[in-house]
Amino acid sequence: MKATEIRSSTTEKQAELPSLIEQFTSHDGVHATDIPSLYFVRSSNTTVPIYQVHEPALCIVAQGRKVVILAEESYYYGTSDYLVVSVDLPISGQVIQASTDAPYLCLRLNFDPHQVLDLIKESTFPTTSIPDSRRGLYVSQTNSLLLDAVVRLVHLLERPQDIPVLAPLVIREILYRILQGKQGESLKQLVMTGSHSSRIAEVIKRIKQDYDKPLRIEELSQLASMSPSSLHRHFKEVTAMSPMQYQKQLRLQEARRLLLSESADAADVGFQVGYESPSQFSREYARLFGLPPIRDTKRLRVDQDHLQS
Repeated sequence: MKATEIRSSTTEKQAELPSLIEQFTSHDGVHATDIPSLYFVRSSNTTVPIYQVHEPALCIVAQGRKVVILAEESYYYGTSDYLVVSVDLPISGQVIQASTDAPYLCLRLNFDPHQVLDLIKESTFPTTSIPDSRRGLYVSQTNSLLLDAVVRLVHLLERPQDIPVLAPLVIREILYRILQGKQGESLKQLVMTGSHSSRIAEVIKRIKQDYDKPLRIEELSQLASMSPSSLHRHFKEVTAMSPMQYQKQLRLQEARRLLLSESADAADVGFQVGYESPSQFSREYARLFGLPPIRDTKRLRVDQDHLQS
């Protein structure tokens, strides 16, 4: 296919995707679909930063623009890009381009790293030996082959009877196209058994599991079969933060969730997520979210009431 034909095909798919997503998003919010791992996000306004622990997923913006913050790094992406998160990462995301006439529209396809590993085993991807770890989040440029598979996946929602048989096949194709991309090696390294990145992924699972317990670097080093200094270096390569900073993000995001969902005392919530000092909890909470726990919770509830009114 000629370069001009490829560009034309990509443009056509980019134009088709927003109208498809709008069929299944009559209002703002996150919308589950009949394909269990596929979600649509719609926002008619720009947003404040939204904090979450992002699970492995492919995100494609069909309309609008967004910025994702990982530690001190900013990743901007719009309709010509896609974002891949290949390991659980505490991030903040903010819609920076949206309006009532042209709402922000995004497709999110969650995936299990084991799906990627099975695909690699069955494919003929070249085997490379890369000593250093790769970041667990990246933005890359979309292409016609990836967009074509994504559009076909969304079209399956119009034929629910086809989903059980065809959706897994199209999802495999989408993951295959990501692995073929310029930064596909980053995803590959995070799932390949024995790689530095995959060992860091196991450490991340342990920290998530025991986020409210004291961090024991010696135990994590043994789990990763690395020295403490090597663990620290590779962990930062994957997550852009140290193990302690990662744990702190998990604790504070869980604390915020608890404060919003329960009528709990801030000090009690701090203890629940692993803090022994209420003053330290309040100080670190304010450093991340901009306000102390109680004031931040009140602000968020007012914002929620405003959105629902």
